Amino acid sequence: RDHGAGQVRIGSLSALGSSLVPRAVRRFREMRPDIAVTLMVLPSRDVRDGVVSGAFDLGLAADEIDVSGVLHQPFVSPRALCAMPVGHPLSERETITPHDLAGVDFIAYVPEDRARQRLDLILSESGAAPPRVVVETIYAATVCALVAEGVGVGLVSPYAVAGVDPTRLVLKPFEPAVQSKSLLILPLDRPKSQLVRDFIDCLMAAR
Repeated sequence: RDHGAGQVRIGSLSALGSSLVPRAVRRFREMRPDIAVTLMVLPSRDVRDGVVSGAFDLGLAADEIDVSGVLHQPFVSPRALCAMPVGHPLSERETITPHDLAGVDFIAYVPEDRARQRLDLILSESGAAPPRVVVETIYAATVCALVAEGVGVGLVSPYAVAGVDPTRLVLKPFEPAVQSKSLLILPLDRPKSQLVRDFIDCLMAAR
């Protein structure tokens, strides 16, 4: 029982599912080539529900999830980058500030997203005129795709820009920092097998 059942089942939010988690899977496969890995990239609430139900052995989810019924610990909290189309007027600036976003077409996360709430608070406290929200979405990858199409500007986790075509968008630091915090979550009622412990080690090394 300590060694698990020959497989590890992981649920991940989108922002980490295209970069950090695949790096961890590669490390794990090098260590345990005989073990099958299932990786499902889902909205954070579905990751949490999958951990609770036993569908996943561990999960990575945004910090707005309901943490009742799961063990949880902070995982990563990177500073968001401002993504904009190539040639956008803001692309010449070294750092983007709330005042730079005033009236700019903006791709935002949905209101319940914690990073969206942090940004809204920063914008309010800055006294700057707000950006013009033209699209709301839940995935950082969708923000990147919309930015690349020239729809507007958006904030994205640096983990979410793996594989993004650098000829189609520009990434700049945003000040003050907006952090997109994620949690490592585990079932409350099942002890960690050695396989799960090994995979967590790989996740930590991939950060």
